[in-house]
Amino acid sequence: MKKDYFLLHLSVFIAGFTGVLGRLITLDSAILVWWRMAAAAVIMYIYLRISARRRTMRQGTDAFDASLRKYNIMDVLQMGGVGMLLCLHWVFFYASIKASNVSIGVVCFSLVGFFTALFEPIINKHRFSGREFLFSLLTILGIWLIFQFDARYRLGIALGVVSSALYALFAIVNQRVGKHYEPKNMLLWEMIGGLVGLSCLLPLYNMFIPVGRLYPVGMDYAYLAFMVVVCTIGLCLLQIIVLQKIPAFTVNLTYNLEPVYSIILSMFIFSEYKELNYSFCIGIALIITSVVLQTLSEVKRRSKA
Repeated sequence: MKKDYFLLHLSVFIAGFTGVLGRLITLDSAILVWWRMAAAAVIMYIYLRISARRRTMRQGTDAFDASLRKYNIMDVLQMGGVGMLLCLHWVFFYASIKASNVSIGVVCFSLVGFFTALFEPIINKHRFSGREFLFSLLTILGIWLIFQFDARYRLGIALGVVSSALYALFAIVNQRVGKHYEPKNMLLWEMIGGLVGLSCLLPLYNMFIPVGRLYPVGMDYAYLAFMVVVCTIGLCLLQIIVLQKIPAFTVNLTYNLEPVYSIILSMFIFSEYKELNYSFCIGIALIITSVVLQTLSEVKRRSKA
C-alpha cells in the first residue's frame, strides 16, 4: 500500500509541471494537445515495438502483432473513448491557463474531487458517500476564497471548471476500463483515440476559435518533448497503475495538491506571486487540509480492512 501511495504522489508532482508548460508553449490549446497526443502515440508505438521484438526473440512469435490481435473493435473503441475524455480535459485545462494564468487554471483542477463525489455513485452504482462530499465541500470553500482575490479571470475559471469535470469522468471511466487491459497497450490506444477524435473536431473548433500557428517554434520543441515523455507517457502510466489499486475519489482528491506544485513553479517563472494575497493562501491551506484528511481516512479504512 505504501508503494501505491508513493506512486500516486509522484504522479501528482509530475503533473505539477503541466500547467507551467501549457503557458510556456506558444501554441493554441487544441493544437498543443494535438501535438502532445501525436508525439505520445508515436513514442508509445516505438516503445511497444522494441519491447515486443525482445519478447519475439525469446518466444519465436510476433509478440507485438499478438498483443494487437487480442483486442477487438469494441476494446479499441472503449480505450479510444477514454482517451477522448482525456484529450478534452487537456484542451479545456490549457485554454483555462491561457485565458487567465497558471494559478487559476491549476486551482480549478481541485474541483475534480467534488465532481468525482457526484459522478462516481451514478456511474459505478454505489451508495453516495457523505464523507467524500464533505471533503469536497472543504475544497470548494478553498477555491471560493482563492477566487475572491480577482474577478478578471471569469472565462479562465469557467474553462477550468469544465476541465475538472471532464477529468473526473476520465478517472472514473479509466479505472473501470483499465482493469481489463494492459496499461501500456491501453495508453497507446488512448493516445490514438484522443488524437483521432481531436483531428475530427479541429475544423469545427477552428471555425469558432482560430487556432493560428499549427507548428511549434523555438523552445516549444523542448517544452513539448518534456511534456510528452515525462508529463504524458510517464504520468499516464503511473495514473493507470495507481487507479488499479487506489479508489478514484482518493486519486482525484490527492491531485488537488497539483496546484501547490504548479503555483510554486509559476511564482518563480512568471512572478505570479505579485497577484496573490492572504485569501489565496488560506484557500490553498483548505485544499491541502482536505487532501490530508481524505488520505488519512483512506489509510485508516484500509488498515482496518
